[in-house]
Amino acid sequence: MKAAEVMTPKVVTIRPDTPLVEAARLMLQSGISGLPVVDDAGHLVGIVTEGDFLRRAETGTEHRRPRWLEFLLGPGRLADEYVRSHARTVREIMTPKVITVSEDTPLQDVVAIMERRRIKRVPVVRDDKIVGIVSRANLVQALAHLAEESSGSKPDDEMMRAQIMGELAKQSWARTSSINVIVRHGIAELWGPIFDQRQREAVRVAAENVVGVGNVKDHLVWVELMSGLSFGPPEKED
Repeated sequence: MKAAEVMTPKVVTIRPDTPLVEAARLMLQSGISGLPVVDDAGHLVGIVTEGDFLRRAETGTEHRRPRWLEFLLGPGRLADEYVRSHARTVREIMTPKVITVSEDTPLQDVVAIMERRRIKRVPVVRDDKIVGIVSRANLVQALAHLAEESSGSKPDDEMMRAQIMGELAKQSWARTSSINVIVRHGIAELWGPIFDQRQREAVRVAAENVVGVGNVKDHLVWVELMSGLSFGPPEKED
C-alpha cells in the first residue's frame, strides 16, 4: 500500500499569521492534534501540534529553572523558550522543517519515518503543496480494512496449513523439523517439542494470523534441555 491509499485527503490547515487562540480552538473543533501551516499560495511552510501549547504563560506551565541552570543554558535558549511561551501567532511556535512524504511513498516507509522521528502524522505533498495527511489513526483504519478484506476469502485447510508452516520456516526461532501443524475445518492443532516456553506463544500467533484459522489448539510439549523433563501446555482455567 502507498500513502495515497490511506491518507486523509481533506486536510485542515492554518495560516502562519493566525492567532494561537484561534489555532487551539480549530484543533479542538476539528478533533485533531496537529495543523499543517500553509502560505497564501498553499505551500506547506510548517506544522503546529498540541505539544507546542504545553508550555504557555497563560496556564502557568512555562519553564522555570534554578538560576544556575539558566546560566548554563545561556541567553539564546532562554530567549527561544520565552518566545514559545508568550507568542501570539502560529508562525512564532510552528515547526518550520516538516517531514513529508509523497503520494507514492510505500506505507512501510511512512511507518518507519513516524517511528524514527517520533511523530504522529506526516503530511503528503505534491509540488510543495499539501494533498493529504497520514496519521496514526489512518494506519489503524488501513489495518482494519485489510483485515475485513482478508476475512472475505476462506482458504481450505491444506492451504492454511501450508501458510502456517511457511511462516514458521522463515523464523529462526522455529524448528519446523520438529513442529507440526494439522488443520481441520479451520482449527489448527500444534504438535511437537519446543525448547523454550516463549516459542509456544510465537507459534500460536503465527497460526492465528493465517486467514481462515478460527481456533488454535496447543499440544506442544516443552522439553527442558538441562533436566530432560517435558511439560505439556498449561491447563486453562475454567
